[in-house]
Amino acid sequence: MITAIREVRRARGLTLEDVARRCDPPTTAQTIGRLETGTRTVSVAWLNRIARALEVEAADLVRLPERPDLPVAALVDGDGAWAPQRPEHVVPPALQPGLIAVRVTGSVGDYRAGDEVWCERLAPERFGRAINRDVLVPRPAGRFAFGRLIDREEARLHLLPPGSGARQQVIADPPWIGLAIRLVRAL
Repeated sequence: MITAIREVRRARGLTLEDVARRCDPPTTAQTIGRLETGTRTVSVAWLNRIARALEVEAADLVRLPERPDLPVAALVDGDGAWAPQRPEHVVPPALQPGLIAVRVTGSVGDYRAGDEVWCERLAPERFGRAINRDVLVPRPAGRFAFGRLIDREEARLHLLPPGSGARQQVIADPPWIGLAIRLVRAL
């Protein structure tokens, strides 16, 4: 089986040691390295364990002929751009069940017209995970609020809408929220 464990790990900015610690139960960086390079056979159990550690679906770690990876042509930082020392690929995002999208039709705050914001639906017991992140919150009569979740006070959420001068909104007892997890922007 050809895996994309290394590419996904690098795309997430994690070291072998980081992934090894995140595994449940923890393992060694050497084991993760052997699984990445194919020196050790990747079982379905290992694939699932590493996927959980990387917070992706197990299918994202398997290379499929009909799902092309994107070759990395250059690395860029404040010092400029250069070719990678060894071949690298990025894995295109896969859709996860339960994702919803927000389409930005007019520029506001850090968002530009044409942006898509992919959101993960969260149940009320997981709202704490979204503090200081952008969220979509359903309101009565088919309306929504979108902004930075700045506080959670029992069943009330405090949102700061994007854009300067916007007033804080307080929304009571929403059944779910959409946590912004990916920004898709055409250049």
